[in-house]
Amino acid sequence: MTSAFAPALAGFGTGLSLIVAIGAQNAFVLRQGVRRDAVLAVVGICALSDALLIALGVGGVGAVVVAWPAALTVVGWIGGAFLLGYGALAARRVVRPAGTGLEAAGDATGSRRRAVLTCLALTWLNPHVYLDTVFLLGSVAADHGPSRWTFGVGAALASLCWFAALGFGARLLGRFLARPAAWRVLDALVAVTMIVLGVTLVAGA
Repeated sequence: MTSAFAPALAGFGTGLSLIVAIGAQNAFVLRQGVRRDAVLAVVGICALSDALLIALGVGGVGAVVVAWPAALTVVGWIGGAFLLGYGALAARRVVRPAGTGLEAAGDATGSRRRAVLTCLALTWLNPHVYLDTVFLLGSVAADHGPSRWTFGVGAALASLCWFAALGFGARLLGRFLARPAAWRVLDALVAVTMIVLGVTLVAGA
C-alpha cells in the first residue's frame, strides 16, 4: 500500500515545492481571497490549468521517453540541473531575503469577468508555469516510469490544495504570508526538496 502511494506523495511534495513561491499568481489569488471576490472561479481556474499542464508534461515527456529510452538520461540531466538551480536560488533567498512578504493590497477587480480574465492571463501567459509544470514535473514524473501518472495526480492535487488554502484561507494565511520570516522557512523547505530531487535525477540519469 505504501509503495502504491509513494509516487503520488512524491508528486504532491514536488508540485507543492514548485508552486509555493512569491509571485503574481499567488498574490492575485490571495487578494481575491481576502476580498472574497470570485474565489471559487479563481481557485478553479488555477487548479484546473495546472492539472492540464501537468498532464501535458507527464504525457509529453513520458511519450518521448517511451519512444526513445535514451531520452531519460537527457531529461534527467537537464531536469536535474534546473532543479538544482531552483534549489540554489531558494537557498540564496534564505540567506539573503528580499525583506518583503506576499502583499494582499491592491485595487479591487471590479467584476467576476475581470477577475477570471486576469487569472487566465497570469496563469497562461506566464512562461515560468510551463517550465514548472510541463518540463520540470514532466521530467521528474518520467523518472517514475509506469507510475508517472500517479505522480502527476499527486502534483495536481498539491496545486488544488495550495490554491484552495490560499483563496479560501486568505484571511488567516494573509497574516502569515505577509511576514518575510515565513517565506524564509518556506524557501528553506523548497531548497532542500529541490536539491534532493535534482541530485536524485542526475544520479539516476
